[in-house]
Amino acid sequence: MDNETLLDLAADLGYELAICGAETFRVEETVSRILSAYGMTAEVFAIPNLLIVSLTQEDGHNLTRVRRIGSHDNDLDAVEKLNGLSRAICTRKPPLSEAQEMLSQVRDKRLSYSVPAQYLGAFLGGAGFGLFFGCCFTDCLCAGACGMVIHLVQRFLTQRKVNAFFQTIAAAFLMAVLAYAMGALGLAQNSDAVTIGALMLLVPGLLFTNAMRDIIYGDTNSGINRIVQVFLIGVALALGTATAWKLATVLWGAPRSIASIDYSIFSQCVFAFISCCGFAVLFNIHGPGGLLCALGGALSWAVYLIVLKMGYSDLIAYFWSGLFSSVYSEIMARVRKYPAISYLVVSIFPMIPGAGVYRTMSYAIQRDMDAFVQTGLHTAAIAGILAVGILLGSTVFRMYSDWHLKKAITTKKG
Repeated sequence: MDNETLLDLAADLGYELAICGAETFRVEETVSRILSAYGMTAEVFAIPNLLIVSLTQEDGHNLTRVRRIGSHDNDLDAVEKLNGLSRAICTRKPPLSEAQEMLSQVRDKRLSYSVPAQYLGAFLGGAGFGLFFGCCFTDCLCAGACGMVIHLVQRFLTQRKVNAFFQTIAAAFLMAVLAYAMGALGLAQNSDAVTIGALMLLVPGLLFTNAMRDIIYGDTNSGINRIVQVFLIGVALALGTATAWKLATVLWGAPRSIASIDYSIFSQCVFAFISCCGFAVLFNIHGPGGLLCALGGALSWAVYLIVLKMGYSDLIAYFWSGLFSSVYSEIMARVRKYPAISYLVVSIFPMIPGAGVYRTMSYAIQRDMDAFVQTGLHTAAIAGILAVGILLGSTVFRMYSDWHLKKAITTKKG
C-alpha cells in the first residue's frame, strides 16, 4: 500500500467537498472513512478554510497533508457526486490509481447550469419571493429583474476575486437603488416587497444551514466561524440597502409602498415552490432532486401557515416549520441516498427572516429605535427558533442512525 498516494486521495476528496459547500463533519467523516476502508487510521481536522490529515504508518513515522481551502462555492450537485464517490470507494476498495482516476472524472465532469439558466434561476428566486412577500404581478417582474441584477453583480465581482462581504454590499446597494428607482418611475407599487424579494438571493442560507449542522455534530469551532460569516453578510446587506435608501431619498424622496397583498395559503405555497426552484438552480441541484427540494420549501411553509391558523405564535410556527424541513431533508436523503444538506438548504429558505433584516435596518435609518430594537430581537428569535427545529430533527435522525448501525453490527456478530 502506497500510504503517500492514499493520503493524497483522501485529502483531495475532502478538499473538493469543502470548496463545494459541504458541512465540516461530512468532510472529516469522508476522509476518515476513505482511509479506514484501506486499513489506515488517521486524525482529521477541518474548519471552513483548512483541512489537516495525519496518519501514523506501521514503522511509526507520521504522514501529514494540509489543504488550504479558499472561497466556498454553492455547488450541491458536486457535493452529491463526491459523496457518492466516497461511498463507492469505501465499498469497492479499488486500486489507488483507479480511485484517483474516479476522482478526476468526477472533478472534470461536474455539471453546471448555463449562464442563461442561472439568470433564469435568479429571476425565479426574486420574482417568486416578491409574490411571496405580497407583490402584485407587475411588481414580481420588477423583483425578478432585481434578482438578475444581483446575479450579474456577483458574477462580475467573483471573477475579479472580490470578497463576499463587499460583493454583498455592492449587490444589495445596486439592487435596492434599482427597486426604489422603479418605484419612483411608477413601474413598481410596492418597492419594499420588491427589495425584500430580491434580497433573499443574498441571504446566506447555505452558510446558516451548515453552521447549524456543524454545531449539531460537535464541530463548534466551524459552526461559530460560519455564524460569524452569516453575521457579517447580514451587516453587509444592511449597509447596502441602507445606503440605497439614503440615496433614493435624496434623489426621489422617501420611497413609498402600498400595503402587501394577503394571498391564500395555497398561493403562498406555490410562490414558495417557484422561488425555491430558482434557488435549486443557483445551488446547482440537477434532476428531480431540485423539484423535491422546492417541494420541501412549499410544504415547510404550509406547516408554518397551518400552525399559525391553529392560533399559535409565529415563533412556535417557525419551530415546527424548521423541524419539518429538517425531517423532510433527512428522509429524502435516506430515500435517494443523497446528502441531506441539498434538501435542507433550499427547503428552509422560505422561513429565513430576510424581511426581518430589511425592516430592522429600515427602522434604523428612520431613527425609530423602539421599532428597530423590537424588530431586530424578533428577527434574531426567528433565526434561533429555526436553528432549534433543525437541530432537533437532525439530532433525532443522527441518534436513530447510530442506534441502527450498532444494532446491525450486533446482529452480524451474533
